[in-house]
Amino acid sequence: MTATERTSTPGAPAPEVPLDFPREWYTFPDPANDEHLISADMTWLLSSWTCVFGTPACHGIEADQPDSGCCTHGAFLCDDDDRARLTVNVALLGPDDWQHREAAMEAAEAEGGNLEPWLEEDELTGDDGEPEPALRTRRHGGRCVFFNDVGFPAGSGCALHHMAARSGRTLPESKPDVCWQLPIRRTQEWETRADEVEVLHTRIGEYDRRGWGPGGMDLDWYCTGSPEAHVGADPVFVSLRDELAELLGADCYEVLAAACRRRRQLGIVAVHPATERAEAARGGQPSNL
Repeated sequence: MTATERTSTPGAPAPEVPLDFPREWYTFPDPANDEHLISADMTWLLSSWTCVFGTPACHGIEADQPDSGCCTHGAFLCDDDDRARLTVNVALLGPDDWQHREAAMEAAEAEGGNLEPWLEEDELTGDDGEPEPALRTRRHGGRCVFFNDVGFPAGSGCALHHMAARSGRTLPESKPDVCWQLPIRRTQEWETRADEVEVLHTRIGEYDRRGWGPGGMDLDWYCTGSPEAHVGADPVFVSLRDELAELLGADCYEVLAAACRRRRQLGIVAVHPATERAEAARGGQPSNL
């Protein structure tokens, strides 16, 4: 059953919107680099999506672990920089911050491996369609080892996220790349224009179910298409400012933010349907969460 076929029942998630719907895009040149072009999905950036983890609105990507949000599969690391940053951040976690620290250490010792205790080996599908080695955060109890259980004194959810909130660090500074980037999707490719000049084209959009590959349709629930998650007080371009600035650079973010403010003032044509449904449920009033 696909996301668009689900129907709502008492206590069940509200139906998600279809994956395909009209979107508005804004394209602009990087003010500091004439070989860099940015296209941004204004429908997504002006939506009222917000992270609803820890509330009844978050049903979790696995139905049997609704309290785990999107942390059930662990986090695949992108590169050596991602791995090194995680090592630095782990050193900032004390035993009162990270519930399953000892479990990670014990599991690693039992395996006798050479990896950091919080990592395990796995595979990802490469660009050629073949599996290739990959590292991801260790799983404990069916979810990421950095996930603190409900009731843990330091707070349920990601220990790294809580550490960032307490220390004033941004999420891009504190979490694996895949964790802080979600649900923003950035793709980049070199394009040859008609004048045979190559430009790097960066696209910023919604990380919907398709972003996970074929397995994305098997998730029991996903937030970006759910009206239950489109209840933010601010649009995405504001609430995810740190993440967007990290992905694009501060100068490009300011250009994009100015365009978003102007588009919002004029009235966006292609409103995100999950935002529309959420506003309709509130009687047309914006969220004040």
